[in-house]
Amino acid sequence: QFLSLPAAGIHRQVLFATLGCFVGYQLVKRAEYVHAKVDREMFEYIRHHPVDFPGETEKKRIGQLLEDFHPIR
Repeated sequence: QFLSLPAAGIHRQVLFATLGCFVGYQLVKRAEYVHAKVDREMFEYIRHHPVDFPGETEKKRIGQLLEDFHPIR
């Protein structure tokens, strides 16, 4: 017995850790690609239909957005 019991399976741990990193990297890359594709299609639609999406409007202050506060007591 040249190797101790914990060191006997270390090569599998290294292999699966490397495999997990590779698969995780590919999944993240694919997710980013899908999101970029959706964003591109959405911006292209907005560019082709400007009537449906009006330009910049006047920004409202937070006080104009919230209702007046009237305590119950």
